[in-house]
Amino acid sequence: MTKSPVSFRGHGKPAEPPPPPPGLAARLAAATLLADVAAGGHGLEDRLADRASGRLSELDPRDHALARSIVTVSLRRLGTLRAALARFLEKGLPKKAVGLEWTLIVGAAQILFLDIPDHAAVDLAVHAAKRDSRTAPFAALVNAVLRNIARARDDVGHPEDPFIDTPAWLGARWRKTYGEETARAIALAHRAEPTLDITVRSDPALWAERLGGVVLPTGAVRVGSHAPVPELPGYAEGEWWVQDAAASLPARLLHVEPGERVADFCAAPGGKTAQLASAGASVIAIDRSAERLKRLSANLARLNLAADVSVGDVLTANPGLCDAVLLDAPCSATGTIRRHPDVAWVKRSGDIASLAAVQAKMLDRAVTFLRPGGRIVYCTCSLEPEEGEAQIAALLRRNPDMVRKPIEASEIGGLAECLTRDGDMRTLPCHLPSDDTRFAGLDGFFASRLERRSRG
Repeated sequence: MTKSPVSFRGHGKPAEPPPPPPGLAARLAAATLLADVAAGGHGLEDRLADRASGRLSELDPRDHALARSIVTVSLRRLGTLRAALARFLEKGLPKKAVGLEWTLIVGAAQILFLDIPDHAAVDLAVHAAKRDSRTAPFAALVNAVLRNIARARDDVGHPEDPFIDTPAWLGARWRKTYGEETARAIALAHRAEPTLDITVRSDPALWAERLGGVVLPTGAVRVGSHAPVPELPGYAEGEWWVQDAAASLPARLLHVEPGERVADFCAAPGGKTAQLASAGASVIAIDRSAERLKRLSANLARLNLAADVSVGDVLTANPGLCDAVLLDAPCSATGTIRRHPDVAWVKRSGDIASLAAVQAKMLDRAVTFLRPGGRIVYCTCSLEPEEGEAQIAALLRRNPDMVRKPIEASEIGGLAECLTRDGDMRTLPCHLPSDDTRFAGLDGFFASRLERRSRG
């Protein structure tokens, strides 16, 4: 008996898979970024800058911005999000479902802290789970947990513990250094999304009005706009540059005069260099990162300012004798957690001692570039005393040629609460309170001003 030939519909071609739903690529990228930062220890800015890696290369600018927003708020509220998930995962995370935690956190962050419809956050999380064979069996679990979080948002989104979003070792450090009340205030300040601070070349009141912002006591302008920075009035014309209000203070403490020779170590991305150059100083801007110096040079070009830019560091460079030196030393950066919440999760307690050892060497070398009577400002964006007060105390013991020049409240906008008993500056994230939380807070900075004794 002759068999009839089998007929194949569609000429034997497999059916095309349905296109991914809009917005899925951003959520997948956000989950990958979260894993890279919170589990892998990579800095968020480094991963975001690497557009050619992984799923980031697939994103258009809008999805890239959305992925960044999701990851940033997820890191800022990571403890809260994990506690919310734990409440509805009775048996904990499935051990074999690698990556499921990040898919759930991405979904929960949108529900609790971003202006994204619940159904979109849940549905896209389910789609994300289904695309990975390791998490696909748990798609129904993702759906159930996120819907429960949406129903309980008023409860799980506002935990009472102020330290829930702070790694335990950092919370313990801040309690020891600043006391319970201030440590709590620091932890709470880190929960709020900061607004944009800018340093203007002239007339802060005018630019505050034009940009819909306010003039801070320090003279910086705080802007409430969420528009892309290059699109804001005055940016292209070089009228201002982005710089946290606290970060703008160390360069001002040098009180440079036109024509003075100033070495700016660890200069990139260039806000402090721009301040010194705009005051008329002859600035030698030195940084060990050639890539970051490209950004510094671009900023100077936009601002129509000039500096002698070179790759190096304080331990290897030799700018010659200077009237003033600014050393913004590499540090743990725990003072910048309000703007860079990844810092809290990628730093380790052991980092502080190793960084402090390098800072001491840098300070010892930096002061050798001061002419007699010259002054130096040492600063770090760290909340840790080993990287601030202890460094200056040790330098003064080692080097009798150096003397502290106390900072006055009038030099930092009258913020007397930001001065230590020794006359150094110590800003905290909980400083500069405001009824409108969008306009509250400062980055955590330490700065000390010293002078080299004149001979004879």
